[in-house]
Amino acid sequence: MKALFLEGAKNFKMSDIPRNDDKDKVTIKVKAIGICGTEISAYKAVFPMGVYPRTLGHEIAGEVVRVPKNNKDIKIGDRVALDPYKYCGTCYPCSIGRTNCCEDLKVIGVHENGAYMEYFSHDIHLIHKAPDDMPWEHIALIEPLTISIHGVHRAGVKKGEHVVITGAGAIGLLAAQFVLYLEAIPILVDPMEKRLEIAKKLGVEYTFNPMTQDVIKEIKKVTNGRMAEAVVEASGAPAAVRSAIDYVSYAGRISLVGYPKDDIPLPTFLFTKKELDVRGSRNSAKEFPLAIQLIAENKINLDPIITNIIKFDQIPEYFELLMKNPNDYLKVIAKL
Repeated sequence: MKALFLEGAKNFKMSDIPRNDDKDKVTIKVKAIGICGTEISAYKAVFPMGVYPRTLGHEIAGEVVRVPKNNKDIKIGDRVALDPYKYCGTCYPCSIGRTNCCEDLKVIGVHENGAYMEYFSHDIHLIHKAPDDMPWEHIALIEPLTISIHGVHRAGVKKGEHVVITGAGAIGLLAAQFVLYLEAIPILVDPMEKRLEIAKKLGVEYTFNPMTQDVIKEIKKVTNGRMAEAVVEASGAPAAVRSAIDYVSYAGRISLVGYPKDDIPLPTFLFTKKELDVRGSRNSAKEFPLAIQLIAENKINLDPIITNIIKFDQIPEYFELLMKNPNDYLKVIAKL
C-alpha cells in the first residue's frame, strides 16, 4: 500500500509498504482524512512531540475491510471514524474515566504512525460506526468536533449563558455551533474578518474583531455589564489566552483548548479576585457518540468549514500552502 511519510522538516516521501493488517484489530480502507494544525507544526518542526520519520493523520474516516474474530459490533463495509487517543486504562486519569489525559497517552500520527496511508489497523474499542449515508468528508470531521464538544463541556456551559469563543478556526466554529445547540449564546472573537463572516452564516449573532473593536466594551453591551459566564479559548494565541481573563465574568469559567507555543505570563491575582474556574481541555473523551449524532441529525453544519477537498497525493502541496497562507484555509480534507 501507499503511505506518506514525513521524513523530516518540510520533507514528505511517498513509499510502498506492506499492508498493516493486525488480526486482533479492525482494518479500514482509509477514505478521507483531515489535515490538522498540529500536523502543520510537525511539518515546520515546531511541534514539541514531533518525531521523524512519521506518518501523520488522526482525523480519519474509513470503510471496514477486516474485523477480529468473535466481534459483534463492527462488520465489513461499515463506515467508521477512528478515535486516535490510545490510553492505558490503568493510571489514575483512566480510572476516573478521563482517558484523554492518560499518563501514557499515545496519539496516532503523533506518538506512533497515523493514517496517511491506504489501509490502517486500529483497536476495536476506538472504532465508532457512522451512518451509511454520512459523507466521508463529514466522518473525517467527527474527531475535530469531539474536541470542540469537549472544550465546551469543560467550560460547563448552560442554557442561556453567554460564551465567548476566542479563535474562529475549525475548532472555534464547531464549538460555536455546539454552544448554539445547547441554547446558549456564542460570542466569537477573531482577527480574521473572513472567518467572522462564516460564523455569521452559521448563526452566530455576535462576532468581534480585536484588531478593530474594543471587545471588552462590546461584550459588556451584549451581557448587560456582566461579561461572559464562560470562555472557550480555541486559538492558543498568547493575546487570546490573556484576554480570556478579561472577557469572563466574576465567578466565571475558562476552558483552555488551544495549545500555546510558549508559556504565557498571566495575572493570576485575577483568578482569585474573580474566583475563576480555569480548566484545561485536552483532546476528548467519550464525545464520539454525541458528535456522530449531531452530524447525522444536521445539528452541526460542516460544509462551510471545509475549505478544500483534495487527493491523497496532493497532501504535500497543501502542507506548503497551509504553512505559507494559514488564514486562507479552515479545514482541508484529502480523499483516497
